[in-house]
Amino acid sequence: MSDRCESVRQMASHSFATLIKLMPLEAGTQDPVGMDEATIKQKKNDRIFLEQLQDTSKLNSYSIPFQVKADLRKYQKADMGLGKTLQALCMIVSDHLTTDAKYKLDKKTECRPLPSLVICPPTVVYHWCDEVVKFCGSNLMSPLPFIGTPQERESLKKKVTSKTLVVSSYDIVRNESNFFTSRNWNYCALDEGHIIKNGKTKNNVLELWSLFDYLMPGYLGTEKQFNVKYSKPILSSRDAKANSKEQEAGVLALESLHKQVLPFILRRMKEDVLQDLPPKIIQDYYCEMTSLQMELYANFTKSRATDELDLDLSSLEESKKEPSKMHAFQALQYLRLICNHPVLVLNEKHPQYYEITSRLSRENLELSSIQHSAKLMALKQLLLECGIGIPTTNVASVSVMPVVAQHRALVFFQSKAMMKLVEEKLFKDKDSTVAYVKLSGDVSIKERAEIVSRFNKDPSIDVMLLTTKVGGVGLNLTGADTVIFVEHDWNPMADAQAMDRAHRIGQKKVVNVYRLITRNTLEEKILGLQNFKSKIANTVISQENASLMSMGTNQIVDLFKYSTEENSIESKSKQGGESKKKENVKAILNNLSDLWDEEEYKKEFNLFKYIKNFEDKEA
Repeated sequence: MSDRCESVRQMASHSFATLIKLMPLEAGTQDPVGMDEATIKQKKNDRIFLEQLQDTSKLNSYSIPFQVKADLRKYQKADMGLGKTLQALCMIVSDHLTTDAKYKLDKKTECRPLPSLVICPPTVVYHWCDEVVKFCGSNLMSPLPFIGTPQERESLKKKVTSKTLVVSSYDIVRNESNFFTSRNWNYCALDEGHIIKNGKTKNNVLELWSLFDYLMPGYLGTEKQFNVKYSKPILSSRDAKANSKEQEAGVLALESLHKQVLPFILRRMKEDVLQDLPPKIIQDYYCEMTSLQMELYANFTKSRATDELDLDLSSLEESKKEPSKMHAFQALQYLRLICNHPVLVLNEKHPQYYEITSRLSRENLELSSIQHSAKLMALKQLLLECGIGIPTTNVASVSVMPVVAQHRALVFFQSKAMMKLVEEKLFKDKDSTVAYVKLSGDVSIKERAEIVSRFNKDPSIDVMLLTTKVGGVGLNLTGADTVIFVEHDWNPMADAQAMDRAHRIGQKKVVNVYRLITRNTLEEKILGLQNFKSKIANTVISQENASLMSMGTNQIVDLFKYSTEENSIESKSKQGGESKKKENVKAILNNLSDLWDEEEYKKEFNLFKYIKNFEDKEA
């Protein structure tokens, strides 16, 4: 299944996929009469492999052929912060050393060690290289960070042959596909492998197909075959009008899929295996909107923009087409910005701009003041409660030593605009005593690694400001024990990844996670959607269905439940009226995680052009 010839890989994977279904029956099968000894011995060895696939507790112990500068644990294999990077490095380095030793003995060309390739988000390219040196030493592996401008990458290509590990990003590997596919690699490891999913698809389960098609091309068939064999019967069985035959077909398809993928899925959660890791406490920190925020929020519901959104939603049932992403996105984006700070939506193009600014001027108030943002005031108070930003005393002010706060915080944002506003209003103020660093797309990849290292090593740095997209994956930020979400992602896994930058191996303190939520707004719906998705995700692999030996048909993983919500919504929407509108809004919310991309909205959606529609219906 790892052959370089595509047709050979496809055939091998297809054959293996057929045989894997019969795996539980193999143990009770007698050897045929007359089978030669060599075949019997081979079958016995293969049986051991099959038993290990069914039950990971039967895996043989393995002695790593080098001194690892870390404590290895059995559970370093699944959840965020449990040491998957270390485990992957141990596999890569061990195999490289074994192959190298064999090559030195027989000098056979086919035994010559090959370099391995790690593909990861750009922010953690240097992190991977640092981990190699940290855990393995530079004498065993020589990592090469393959990033930079096209000119810089051209010079790096000449160095690949002399390196044992190449680390690059998904975008660069895609852009340099001819170079990477022209070379032979030993291991190819994907960090944050879900990134290879087709971003245009709305079928969340296709992420599973994408990963398996990378690991074993053809194992789950082509994308079309996968949809025909698994997706369609399961989706059809969820329809309210599905007959008993369709429902039975859906259950059988789901059971078949589960048994097909289960031997290759291993999920371990921190709470199940890591007893010495301090707890992580998640708290929702509710904020009441300021009068200006409430005014803008209420005016939106009376605007022509709402009419256009309603019309767009109503057309969903009639045209059988998806609601316009532009209207839905702009409306929801506008409300999100109001929840952050009115200054993010109020400019000269806004119909209320001059009225509001004149009124504030008479009251000697600035539009950008934190008094108009419930979140900014809450964030300031929360930081003070953590001992961050407390005014220095006369004694402290004359001290040459930096003041070290009791807690250190990671503050996450969805947008750079909100991060910049918080920076200017809370941290750049002349009276601020907060020492901070920031991490966003504007920071070069090399500088990101330096900032992360400085934050972890320097306890006098109180806060790190990050965007979830850049700082939410792969990084080790155990120098912080407090995580604050000023904005929230539609996808709960994005926020879960972000909070676990601090809650991972190496953390010695209790990690407190605070989610700032403006009450009675769109943000409560976002968190509700997150909770729904998380419950679905937790059914993928549970304690009860963790192996083929314990799986029952009543505990079969339901990978499709979230994807099919829109199907049930469509059938219910035929009832019409307000019910239809609410259900169609839910359909849009279900797909918002696919829409929410800051760069995409900047290019395609003109929010302030949309604001021009904000004229009172009565006008």
